[in-house]
Parts: sequence; C-alpha cells; structure tokens
Amino acid sequence: MKFPLDHGYLAYDRIGHGLPLLFIHGYPLSRKIWQSQAGGLSNIATILSLDLRGHGESFPFDPPYSMDLLAEDCKRFLDGIGTQGPLVVCGLSMGGYVTFALYRKYPHFFRGMILTSTRAAADSSEGKTNRDVSIKTVLDQGVPKIVDGMLPKVASPLTYSAKPGLVDSIRNIMLQTSVKGVVGALQGMRDRPDSSALLPTITCPTLVIHGADDQIIPLREAELMQSQIPGSHLVTIPQAGHLANMEQPELFNHAVRDFLSTLL
Repeated sequence: MKFPLDHGYLAYDRIGHGLPLLFIHGYPLSRKIWQSQAGGLSNIATILSLDLRGHGESFPFDPPYSMDLLAEDCKRFLDGIGTQGPLVVCGLSMGGYVTFALYRKYPHFFRGMILTSTRAAADSSEGKTNRDVSIKTVLDQGVPKIVDGMLPKVASPLTYSAKPGLVDSIRNIMLQTSVKGVVGALQGMRDRPDSSALLPTITCPTLVIHGADDQIIPLREAELMQSQIPGSHLVTIPQAGHLANMEQPELFNHAVRDFLSTLL
C-alpha cells in the first residue's frame, strides 16, 4: 500500500490485530526485513512497517533526510492511517535513531520501545568522515558499490556460511535503495544529535535487542544503553549479527512477544 506524502509517497504494510507495533528499518534496507515479524507476531499485534523515504518502494525524495524528518514522516503516516497512540515502536540501526527522534517530540505516543542493533551516541569524527566517503562513493559508482562494501558486515559469520539464501535476500533488499535514499540517510545519520542524554528520561517500557556477533554496532553499545534507560531489559541474540530479526527470527520474535505480553 502507499501513503501519500507531500509530492510523493511511502510504501507500507499493515497486518494483524491488537496493540499497534511500528517497525522502522535501518539503512540501506526496507520494510521487507520485517517479514518474519509480520508472519510471527500479527496474531498478537497490529504490525505496521513502512519504507522510509528513498528506501524500498517509497518515493526517492531529495536529500538530506534528517532523523527528525524521518520521525515526522512516521508520525504523519500513523496519523494518516488512523493509528492513535499509544503504540510500540521498534527501530533497527538507523531506525533506532529515528525512534529516538520520535520519542523526543512525541513521548506520550509510546506504549513501549524496542531498540534493535542501534546506539545512542552520535557519529565520531571518523564516522562522519566515513559517511562523506560513502556519499561520494554512491554518487560516483552507484548503490551496488555501497551494498558490496556493507554486505560482509551485516550478518554473523554463521549466517554467511549456513544461510547463503538469506544473505542473497539481504543484498537484494539493499539494492532497492535509491541513490537519493542512500545519500539522504547518510547525511542524516552523519548530522544526527547524540541521544545519550535522552536515555535516562525514557519512561516507557523499553526492550533492547542486539545480536551477539554484530560487526557494525558492538554489543557493548547495547549494554550501555540498557544500563542508562530506567527499567529496561536487554536480550542478546546468539549467532546473529546486525540483522538479528532476520538471522534468528524465532528468537527475536520470542523476545518481542514476551515484551508485548507485559504491556497488555
């Protein structure tokens, strides 16, 4: 389905019944990463997933895409389809940065928060430089060059050896991101604020999920977040990297299901 937004649109899916649960994907991905969650959790929640602007099947809006802009897109989408809060928001990687931005502006809208494969800190100076290098790379050589550079890092070593079909699926999802989407997301992540000071102020129930073998954001970042969010809980997914929800969907869904049961 498509939600009209300004001069373009956002592609989205809605399935299931119960407490609304919004899934926000990372970069350079799409709502397709949540297919196992839609299939496994739609009997207990209304599963909402959308392609952020420039990603997947959504319109390739001109960059940059600040995290505040992407958060406002999510809020406009939710309001537009008639989803009234409070709801649970699950953000993965860049989706976590968007979740923080959404919480800063609309804390009353949250029944719960799930932070997956993400961090609170802003980019380091080196990280910002690497974003700029990636922007130049995609403008000069296209999205496949970005994908080929990222793909070896997004999953655990076990996933690469035991699930080559899944790795191919991840690559295909990444290749669907537009050049504008890659540039816009990189600019937004580079310039995002540090959310560390936000963590102690989060009052909604919060679950942190992280792959034990994450090569992009180390597990210690998740442990640090969990220690600073009052009453939060950390679930570490074994034999999973940055995309634990795809690599170990049963374990991921079990953690989410347990979390949702505490909110009902």
